[in-house]
Amino acid sequence: MALDNDIPFNRNFPLKSGVVDRPVPGVRRVLCDNPGPFTFTGTVSYIVGEGRVAIVDPGPDDDAHIAALLDAVRGETVTHIFVTHTHRDHSPAVPKIRQATGATVYAEGPHRAARPMHEGEPPRNKESNDLDFRPDVALTDGEVVSGEGWSLQAVSTPGHTANHMAFAWRERSLIFVGDHVMGWSTTIVVPPDGAMIHFMASLEKLAARPERLYFPGHGPEIEDGPRFADFMIRHRRAREASILHRLAKGDADIPSIVRASYIGIDPRLVSAAGYSVLAHLEDLAERGIVVTDGAPTIAKTYRLLVPLG
Repeated sequence: MALDNDIPFNRNFPLKSGVVDRPVPGVRRVLCDNPGPFTFTGTVSYIVGEGRVAIVDPGPDDDAHIAALLDAVRGETVTHIFVTHTHRDHSPAVPKIRQATGATVYAEGPHRAARPMHEGEPPRNKESNDLDFRPDVALTDGEVVSGEGWSLQAVSTPGHTANHMAFAWRERSLIFVGDHVMGWSTTIVVPPDGAMIHFMASLEKLAARPERLYFPGHGPEIEDGPRFADFMIRHRRAREASILHRLAKGDADIPSIVRASYIGIDPRLVSAAGYSVLAHLEDLAERGIVVTDGAPTIAKTYRLLVPLG
């Protein structure tokens, strides 16, 4: 069952790395040259305001990108740095940007898991997670941080990571959504760092908010963000239904479910798809719909506990 056709993806993003563009007044963006199956054409860093500015998601520890960002704000003062989450393509440039600018760093908090590790699980992937990150100021949901001519409201959006946070410029009806909603692809949820139950709740939270324009961590802006978030919610519910459909035919392990549910998947994404299936299965097990022996892990076999109605 191929489900990606139900989402109006936009993969038209001609921005080149190191080039500064201005998609709307008061917002500039710079693309890092780190393309890949999870980053699309690369990580997008944003500059908010004019003169005394904020940077949202400085990106990876990439000297060329850091130099491009600092060049983009030459003659200006960077007063704030905001980080949506602590994957290594978003936060590791913080120390060098902070050293160069003296800016204060704001985020939800350090990287953490959404749940404890289960027995038999492989070690968490330190290659993906910035475990050294510490903000100067830990924000809570709803807090507003103001600068010169702008203000950003912290919007807690856990799911992709436990510490994921979006930042809304309410007066401009726009929001920096990190990796929670992306216009070019669905978002990967990898336990134990992410959790599907939190991801779905955060999608519903964003869909109910008034901001129309979404600026994601990868790819182009999303013009009607709440409508797109609704597409993502329906997509995830359809993915859950496809998992249940496979389990209705008999017990299955995660590779079997991936083969049944992800037709034509890029081979580079098979492992990530397996972890997204695990995230769905954790949610379904918590709701008493599926069961496995012991705690849900990537290596277990799963069975349907509640017949499909």
